[in-house]
Amino acid sequence: MTVQPRRAPAASVTDPVRLSGVGFGYANGPEVLRDINLNLPAGSFHFLTGPSGAGKSTLLKLITLIERPREGRLDVFGQDAGKASRREIPAFRRRMGLVFQDFRLLDHLSAADNVALPLRLAGAPARERDADVAEILRWVGLAEKAEARPPTLSGGEKQRLAIARAVVTRPSLIIADEPTGSVDAAMGERLMKLFQAMNKLGATVLIATHDETLAARVAARALRLEDGRLFEVAA
Repeated sequence: MTVQPRRAPAASVTDPVRLSGVGFGYANGPEVLRDINLNLPAGSFHFLTGPSGAGKSTLLKLITLIERPREGRLDVFGQDAGKASRREIPAFRRRMGLVFQDFRLLDHLSAADNVALPLRLAGAPARERDADVAEILRWVGLAEKAEARPPTLSGGEKQRLAIARAVVTRPSLIIADEPTGSVDAAMGERLMKLFQAMNKLGATVLIATHDETLAARVAARALRLEDGRLFEVAA
């Protein structure tokens, strides 16, 4: 099956994400990230690996503007996002597809309506929206669960639903935290092909994972966080 989404927005020549000398620590706690320098060029595909507690989720929170750097500069879509006001942050996030470990689904909405929500917010026409939702639910194997609500779904089904919602708008930047952690190997491979399809359409993709073999299988650049510092993994 081939994903046939709408044309993705033209990629900017500006790196979607650029961190320069970024440090971060929670209040009254030790520094979690130190002197992080990272560029994610438009249309690139990266994996972020490292042991538990290394700061992978924290780095993703910085990029998605859930947290702010303690020091250094964070540019997102060519703008100094580290200084963005709360009012400005939604505009950044509308260009992102975010997959969180805790899913963040709306329990009172059906699976289809959860996926459709970002399309509604973007003002997509109803016919186009319904077609896109149906297509992406088929891709992640949830076509028969379209009317089910999240509390009735398994952990793996919730994971797939969260991914479907994240990519349905064809965002220019996809950030995913352990997106294959709750699914079996076959579905994990299928979901990785979905991320690769989005990447081929121009999306920049960053996936945090404990599975260090994924980067080799997908032929993507691998980064590793350890002791609060970021390294590139040699090919």
